[in-house]
Amino acid sequence: MTVTSPAVAAAAATAGPSPRTAALRTLLRNRLAVAALAVLAIMLILAVLAPLIAPYDPNTQDLLLRLQPPAWQSGGSGAHLLGTDQLGRDMLSRVIYGTRVSLLVGAGAALLAGVIGTAAGLASGYFGGGPDRVLMRIADVQLAFPAILLALAIVGFLGSGLWYVILVLGFTGWVSYARVVRSEVMSLRSRDFITEARAIGVTDSVIMRRHLLPNVMAPLATIATLHVAAAIVAEASLSYLGLGVPKETVTWGSMLADGQLYLGTSWWVAVFPGIALMITSLAVNITGDALRDVADPKAYRR
Repeated sequence: MTVTSPAVAAAAATAGPSPRTAALRTLLRNRLAVAALAVLAIMLILAVLAPLIAPYDPNTQDLLLRLQPPAWQSGGSGAHLLGTDQLGRDMLSRVIYGTRVSLLVGAGAALLAGVIGTAAGLASGYFGGGPDRVLMRIADVQLAFPAILLALAIVGFLGSGLWYVILVLGFTGWVSYARVVRSEVMSLRSRDFITEARAIGVTDSVIMRRHLLPNVMAPLATIATLHVAAAIVAEASLSYLGLGVPKETVTWGSMLADGQLYLGTSWWVAVFPGIALMITSLAVNITGDALRDVADPKAYRR
């Protein structure tokens, strides 16, 4: 039988919750963040199970049912809850399938930009000198061009396609990761644990991978979350302009482009994909703000 001394028990009681527990409590206290996470979970379920949830094939056309209003409006039908578009395609099915492309592009672009930006930021902040100057000047040159214009130019040159869009949005979004990681690494590289690792002969690659990278994951998670929302909106913008994924692939941006001519007569063709885009982007941004608060130690004391 193990006996705990009163001094040890008192120390454990005054130590407070662990950082992980404190972070979870901070997140759960934010009801808006919990609601945003629930929305994202629903969107993820829709994306994964779209063939099982969607009532129709999103590309099936029926011109006899074109521009049918939503079920609750006069002339609507329960067979098409959100109505149909100008080609008689079911709007609910198209909105559900559009979730797949938006989440894939958002997550893929954020992952690619995160890998490129983190590697550049680690090298720039740790080595300094020539590598730092070269990488930061490249970042400055890229920042001189508006991201959407740079994406338009690259997509226009390479051509449309889902993977091209992910590559372009990932390539144009790495700078924010690199700058944040560089700043964090520059403040960490002079710490005692880094100096001691160098003194015992630990290689630079191991120091960056095992000692520096774990310490920059919190801000990286926040940036990645916000970049997902930016990539979703950027993909919708490219698809709206006809430079995103192919037309046969359902996206919210292409649905907005198709519905702009019918806003005065058949509002649902553009409004429903616009609402889906807005809700998803808002939920991702709220989640990113919540992660930023969780990553801030001062947030645990609020």
